[in-house]
Amino acid sequence: MTTLLLLGASGDLTSRLLLPAVAQLLQRDPDLDLDLRGAGSDPWDDERWRRAVADAFASAGAADVARRVSGTRYTTADITRVDDLAGLVADVDDELVLYFAVPPAVAASACEALADVTLPDKTILALEKPFGSDEAEARSLNATLARLVPENQVFRVDHFLGRSTLLGVLGVRFANRIVEPLWSADHIESVLIRFDESLALENRARYYDRAGAMVDMLQSHLLQVLAVLAMESPATLGERDLRDAKAAALRATHIWNDDPAHASRRARYTAGRIGERELPSYVDEPGVDPDRETETLAEIVCEVRTARWRGVPFTLRSGKALGEDCTEIVVRFSPVRHIPDGLTGEPSDGGVLRFSLGPDAMWLEMNVNGRDDPFALRRETLSLELGEGGVRAYTEVLGEILERDVTLSVRADSAEECWRIVEPVRAAWRRGDVPLEQYPAGSHGPGQWPTEAPRGEIS
Repeated sequence: MTTLLLLGASGDLTSRLLLPAVAQLLQRDPDLDLDLRGAGSDPWDDERWRRAVADAFASAGAADVARRVSGTRYTTADITRVDDLAGLVADVDDELVLYFAVPPAVAASACEALADVTLPDKTILALEKPFGSDEAEARSLNATLARLVPENQVFRVDHFLGRSTLLGVLGVRFANRIVEPLWSADHIESVLIRFDESLALENRARYYDRAGAMVDMLQSHLLQVLAVLAMESPATLGERDLRDAKAAALRATHIWNDDPAHASRRARYTAGRIGERELPSYVDEPGVDPDRETETLAEIVCEVRTARWRGVPFTLRSGKALGEDCTEIVVRFSPVRHIPDGLTGEPSDGGVLRFSLGPDAMWLEMNVNGRDDPFALRRETLSLELGEGGVRAYTEVLGEILERDVTLSVRADSAEECWRIVEPVRAAWRRGDVPLEQYPAGSHGPGQWPTEAPRGEIS
């Protein structure tokens, strides 16, 4: 039996993502032997916790498996205190998973306290991003974790690595003759990794106002996507080979021209309307400190300085309170060297391959001719609609944790490299080298920021 102890069990992450993932795991595996427990600072009792579990299971369409954790227990605890932590694990004598569904600073303090707690030999520590607040803190946290358990028992959770589309990129890259030989600067002009959300702050000021779009999305999730796109082909998709390949790609990644003032942008939303919702300015949201100048939209341009990728801009962009959700990878191929005289139209590129990050889909945009004028070029799109992934991203994550397979977790060196990559940008922003622009909620961002051309056009 595995004991899954959720620390921060009364929080939003647990109810919205972790418990539905547990429910889906129990549905998929009738033999899964799981002792689910919760602990948190809110003064809940077992009955209140069990209602939360039942509600989360029902929201995931898995009310039928709630009986398998009907004896789940909750403990009110301060997880930064040695005595409270010791009490939580005192009766666990088999495999233990400690999942830190708490703010990063609390998780770091709790790990320090764990140094004085006797843990079962097979303890797994699972931590949410961000890992530290800069490269030095990430390195210090990694040193603390190394004193507690071996590296292969640490899961630095990045649920983007459990997204079915992102994992599917591996198959597209490495198993197709029409793609694999073209996956380099010789044929690719640019790469865009974008995660634009219509969601606004949604009562997350306590965390988000200190993180902002840069730390919340670019430094963590989107750099992990970049690593998957830019890595060399690993010998296997085993834990060591895959994570070695990703780490090598991150070590080669730098801000474009080492010039963060020109290779980054930041902005913050003002009052506006999204659908039927009227949104206040970010600075007027409850819990926000305007003096922090927290950005809600961030963009950086990176270069992967390897023989495969040198000279190709990788643009990472993410923001909140935008006019529409747009979560995609856009790989733009270089224009062909010569178009025969007689073909009309001037394509701006040699085609585009897009991956949607949910619902799962792929589009290959191509320049073709025919129809009314057989010599006129136009844009056509080949699409492959894959629908929703078979499992939730957090189901994939929790499944890997319970199987003790760290392949899809972030290794210590990669966590530190991600902070190293963005630090020049953060320093430039602190100095005021990059202005904090504004955009109305419901818009596509500041008017002067470039946007992708609509699909199907020759420009």
